[in-house]
Amino acid sequence: MTQPTPESLIGLFNGLFSETLNTELVRGDDEPIYLPADASHPKHRVIFAHGFFASALHEISHWCVAGEQRRQLVDFGYWYKPDGRTAEEQAEFEKVEVKPQALEWLLSEAAGHKFHFSADNLGSDIGASKEFKSAVLSQVKRYLVDGLPERPAALIKALQHYYATAPLSADQFSLDGK
Repeated sequence: MTQPTPESLIGLFNGLFSETLNTELVRGDDEPIYLPADASHPKHRVIFAHGFFASALHEISHWCVAGEQRRQLVDFGYWYKPDGRTAEEQAEFEKVEVKPQALEWLLSEAAGHKFHFSADNLGSDIGASKEFKSAVLSQVKRYLVDGLPERPAALIKALQHYYATAPLSADQFSLDGK
């Protein structure tokens, strides 16, 4: 199996979406961000943090969830509060992260890369809740049973082909060891 690298992921993503959806995956130096096309940049950019493969998959997952209108907004117009969230703010964060993290888990498996739940709250001792992890797992299984949206389905197929990974099935996903 080919080892997952940011360079190969950039190539696969851009090969699929640069021309068809005018969107490129870009290695960033700092915080991840999505930037729609503008006068200075003719293509939309999914920018991931510090060249980290997992960051790229996470940002791609948000892009896969975002509809056409949200893809015209910086960071898809999402609410975001940085580290140090309260329990209530963390619960709100988890609500909007279920689908992106479910897609990230699927993309990770397709690339042969270990998935980790992200509470994205390093400034607090509040981690990903059991309820959140269960909701993400349920969404993964729902996607596999009901079918994936077009963009993540195309990317998963490309990842499986490039990284020589097996087809995804609902029974391979569980919270054991997570």
